Amino acid sequence: YSPQTNVRVWPRGFYVSSTDPWVTNSWSDPVYFDQPGFDQDLFWDDDGSVYLSTCYRAIDHDARSGLKGFAVHVSKVDLITGASLDPPRLIRTSPSGVAEGSHIIKRGQYYYLFVAEGGTESGHMELVFRSEIGPYGPWLPASNNPLISATTKDDIQNTGHADLVEGPTGQWKAVCLAVRPFRQKTSDGGTDSFLPSPFGRETFLMDVDWENGWPIFNEGRKLQLTFEADAESVSSTPTWRDRFENSKDLSLGWYHKNTPLKREHSTQERENYLRLWGGPYNLQSLENPTMVLRKQTVSRGIWETKLDFKAQFNHCEAGTVVYWNPYTFSSIGVCKGLNGESRVIRCKTPTPPGEFKTIDRPLSRMGSVKLAIKFSEHGYTLGYAELEEEYQWFEQISMRTMTVDPPRGMAFTGMMFGLYAHGELQRCLEPADFSFASLTSD
Repeated sequence: YSPQTNVRVWPRGFYVSSTDPWVTNSWSDPVYFDQPGFDQDLFWDDDGSVYLSTCYRAIDHDARSGLKGFAVHVSKVDLITGASLDPPRLIRTSPSGVAEGSHIIKRGQYYYLFVAEGGTESGHMELVFRSEIGPYGPWLPASNNPLISATTKDDIQNTGHADLVEGPTGQWKAVCLAVRPFRQKTSDGGTDSFLPSPFGRETFLMDVDWENGWPIFNEGRKLQLTFEADAESVSSTPTWRDRFENSKDLSLGWYHKNTPLKREHSTQERENYLRLWGGPYNLQSLENPTMVLRKQTVSRGIWETKLDFKAQFNHCEAGTVVYWNPYTFSSIGVCKGLNGESRVIRCKTPTPPGEFKTIDRPLSRMGSVKLAIKFSEHGYTLGYAELEEEYQWFEQISMRTMTVDPPRGMAFTGMMFGLYAHGELQRCLEPADFSFASLTSD
């Protein structure tokens, strides 16, 4: 899907397999399916047949309807080769124009089809259908549909894209996607408002009961932020820190925007440092800038790092970023000064999506610089410090400004903190070295 032009390229999915998923080199090569579509799901029937369900626009979709026409299709596949064994059959369309995230299971005499409908925004919901015949249907809808849904007044919103699992004792559980925006209480008894969540779509867990052969999610209630549970001791982890010590590569939890075309980072070239060789794409690029990211996982705290970067060329910059998408992020980095010898701190913050305001401040020394991002439910504040001096802070960027949707589509993945280095259509010839990265929660 290319959100810039609203052109959809229906992906050709694949699977990989392993006899020991915890061993990195145990995974097979990808086996690609013939049937395109997103939200791929496999179902194994009792006779050993395997069925693939995917979502793509129905072939006979009327473009004049104004609906997306996303529909669920199923075909039998050869799991060894990924080849389709029969033509895909359309088994579910939706009045909303969006039927996706399908899963098929069998329990007792019935096949069950779970489908997310209404889109993944405020109209998101989960429905269930069942059949006594097989994965192709016909499918009978449940009288209690939707199984889970929400409104824009609930603490947990956009609920859908569910899947089920049966535990070892026979207890069923379901997971679904949803968001949890920050409720802003009114003092005069008026309607509460919400600030957008920086966490993006998250996974929620709920109990599943079965009544008269139909599943009931969460006892038929909406999801809540709090619930009763057996008390357990949970260790507190107020601070996470990576010193890039004794590692051949980055630890789990770091990732890139898109798949890198070439390796531009190292944890071995300089001992106990992460070294980035800035590539030719800046942070606004839809390509793969030289940037490593970690998810924001708490509401309040401070993200910090320490950077060595000489900045010998005008086109080069390195620093830290709080990143929503290529159109909306806030970065603070080190650049070469105008006089050709000194360096400056550059703070870049979003205005409308895709436009940015830049502020430069001179640095007085050529040594390491500490960079920090303070954050809360209300926004983000970027700062820097030379040597052991106190942080100097820029103006706060509001959460609403930082969570604006891109021109098309939505930012599903949530906010990320990152370390970056980049040139402008040319590579940086000097490395950016980071001695640590840390996140401390309030």
